[in-house]
Amino acid sequence: MIKIIKNANVYSPEPVGKGDILILGDRIAHLDSNIPVPSGLGDVEVVDAKGATIVPGFIDQHVHLIGGGGEGGPATRTPEIQLSQITLNGVTTVVGCLGTDGTTRHMYGLLAKARALELEGISTFIYTGAYEVPTRTITDNVRNDLILIDKVIGVGEIAISDHRSSQPDVAEIRKLAAEARVGGMLGGKPGLVHFHVGGGPRGIQPIFDILETSELPITIFTPTHMNRTPELLEQGAAFAKQGGRVDITAGPEAYKGIMRLLNEFNVPISNITISSDGNGSMPKFDRGGNLIGLGVGSVRADLDTWRDVMVKGHVPMEEALKLLTTNVAQNLNLQGKKGCIVRGADADLVELTDDLEVNRVWAKGRLMVDGGRAVVKGTFE
Repeated sequence: MIKIIKNANVYSPEPVGKGDILILGDRIAHLDSNIPVPSGLGDVEVVDAKGATIVPGFIDQHVHLIGGGGEGGPATRTPEIQLSQITLNGVTTVVGCLGTDGTTRHMYGLLAKARALELEGISTFIYTGAYEVPTRTITDNVRNDLILIDKVIGVGEIAISDHRSSQPDVAEIRKLAAEARVGGMLGGKPGLVHFHVGGGPRGIQPIFDILETSELPITIFTPTHMNRTPELLEQGAAFAKQGGRVDITAGPEAYKGIMRLLNEFNVPISNITISSDGNGSMPKFDRGGNLIGLGVGSVRADLDTWRDVMVKGHVPMEEALKLLTTNVAQNLNLQGKKGCIVRGADADLVELTDDLEVNRVWAKGRLMVDGGRAVVKGTFE
């Protein structure tokens, strides 16, 4: 199918200006100020964007596709995510992970869910593993998963500085990271080590220790929840200034952490990403480690936090977009394919309303959301 989106105000995320986008199948074939509708090539679908803003589809690198939680017992396990919960919020690419529970939630189920969502229309990847070290895998080790399983791009989310972690020492984490590094190299993957960072006083000190005692590159480490405490955010700033990327968990106050990184610590915006922790549990514990409350993360938080960075933080759209597009694509080794609107990239596009809500979404050239409503739904929605 040939599609032409006309009269769009395009951000790639850099501002391109008003023009047209030609889509052939699942790829962007051409961008120009005016693309004539071809004749003699069969049906051509023309969409008049009428000057609306079109941006790259968002990439969320931390979503609990088959649910998470369970910290309060079996009844507190969150359900599997549905396709429209992702696409309605402008997300067209996700990376799935397990969390605290690597027993009743397992890698086989995560891999199957990722494949299902891909068949339903979006792009998916997964981390192998869960909170604990040694961690859960599909084959007998992390290296083999990265080499042999197409969807696996790294290991995670590995818990550190958290009472729910397996309390691994630096040597154990370093060995795990080395497995991911070599597996990524041999498998043509980024070989990431994705850390869940709790509120413990050590923060990401184990990562700094590994960097000082090994030859592993800082770029394979992606610590998330870095806005959990002011002290952790400060550590994140130091990590970013060494060349690492700091992942901020989206939420009502998340933009404040991003603005502190930008304005107080002078962290380049290219070293900051946003993820939602979507569909994961949001447990609240007292000082004794007792569960006192439980919520569920939403992919919607990506859109809200991005908008807060722009509106409340006064960051230009083209810069704020990087937090959910090009920065994440570079982290996942998807640059030039995802998170951008350029010739040859996947046709993952989001049309925004004037108040920065999602109007239309195309994933790999297929219209998934129209008029703010899901026109393609998951199998059991």
